[in-house]
Amino acid sequence: MDMDTTSTGTTGLAWQRDPLPEARRATAAEIAARCRKPVFGTVMTEHIVTVDWTAEDGWHDARLRPYGPLEMDPAMVGLQYGQVVFEGFKAFRHADGAVTVFRPTDHAHRFRNSARRLALPEMPVELFLDAVRELVAADERWVPAAPGQSLYLRPVLYATTPSLALAPGDRCRFLLLAFVTETFFGADTPGVPVWITRRYTRAVAGGTGEAKCAGNYAAGMLAQQEAAEHGCSQVVWLDAVERRWVEEMGGMNLFFVYGRNESAQLITPPLSGTILPGVTRATLLELASDRGLTVAERRLSVENWRVDAEDGAMTEVFACGTAAGVTPVTRVVCDDGEWTVGEGRIGPVTAALRDALVEAQRGGGADPRGWRMPVAAAGERP
Repeated sequence: MDMDTTSTGTTGLAWQRDPLPEARRATAAEIAARCRKPVFGTVMTEHIVTVDWTAEDGWHDARLRPYGPLEMDPAMVGLQYGQVVFEGFKAFRHADGAVTVFRPTDHAHRFRNSARRLALPEMPVELFLDAVRELVAADERWVPAAPGQSLYLRPVLYATTPSLALAPGDRCRFLLLAFVTETFFGADTPGVPVWITRRYTRAVAGGTGEAKCAGNYAAGMLAQQEAAEHGCSQVVWLDAVERRWVEEMGGMNLFFVYGRNESAQLITPPLSGTILPGVTRATLLELASDRGLTVAERRLSVENWRVDAEDGAMTEVFACGTAAGVTPVTRVVCDDGEWTVGEGRIGPVTAALRDALVEAQRGGGADPRGWRMPVAAAGERP
């Protein structure tokens, strides 16, 4: 459906919408074929959003454009010095056909916090939300209805100043793109094995551990290769000082379940400045409390993980994140042995919280906390 070429967003910033050539517009059948078994991060939609920023003019040139390459100066600060932050969250299609985005405001605030840590401009929350509405409305046809699938949204902010001087960029670009995905480990995974690395560390106090910046993930890739060499799907990070305390898993937070049924207690490492404050983590803390589960944020050592799992006190472990959803951790490997958690498959508390998260994201019921932001298709905009 044709879109208006210009409009004004909630922040008063004018939006330019560049038309998608008809020859590049995918048919419904083509979209269905590409989304049948989407490989994570590869099935991109047809549009992107860009908004520029300069120290002189602030945020300007908000544009919805066809997906495609962007020009980049070879001396760009973001490329040369890694002044790049990003986010990740999802849009869901409900049974009645409506589309909502899950907790975008919380992701907007975390995006601002990450930008502040890397000396990038903090994007206004409403402008962030306008960008989300623009892209999801334009590519509403790509939001899948299949269970277990969603539209993953990836905002990026990077310095575009063409300078090799070691200083923050005074020009930046916000970019928003989207792709169709299932969960990171595939739908209904029975559990994943994880590798505890003592060779590498992710973050230290005062560093960038609580920011979602590109360098954190690049620095983790070698440890992820190490995990794969030991037959594991993900790496578990320990604290950088004692190499003893569990912090997080790859790009995901961790929860440990003690006990069973109504007496179960959840433990998750506290936010100490070295752990990313996951929005899914925060969601599960609330959902667990709603269900009467006892929740504690406290440190847990590798030794406790092993002993408590082996004697049965620890009954379940799961990872959580936007990409992973709720994923059971069933086997742990480290340099001095390995052990199984619970019965080596998804446990009842993990399963119940996974179902609760899915219901919160795409259920047809009430949304008392206002976590879902509705988005109308492009042709339905007022």
